Amino acid sequence: MGNVPEHEIIVTGYAKLPGETTAQRLYTVVGVTLLVDTKTSNIMDADITLATNVARDFFKRAVVGGNMENFDSILKVFENQYWGTAKKSIITALKICLMKYKEYLKKK
Repeated sequence: MGNVPEHEIIVTGYAKLPGETTAQRLYTVVGVTLLVDTKTSNIMDADITLATNVARDFFKRAVVGGNMENFDSILKVFENQYWGTAKKSIITALKICLMKYKEYLKKK
């Protein structure tokens, strides 16, 4: 069945965007998707629904290679280095991803 190893999962998180952003006019919410290797808890790939390539690239560089067991270090990047209007929404969506990953671990 498919070509996806069983130890790879997708977790997603969504949060409402502030009204004054271009992304809000396009999407209403910010969506975060993380591809996680459950053997290592490493984030293998990531995507986000932001309007600009620069912001999406920053997000990916900040998240990919990170680890779900050390998620605070990822959140700190956005708290300290991301000064876009969608900052709180991104952090909220990331926290939802972490919550879903923890739910997965409990079920496993």
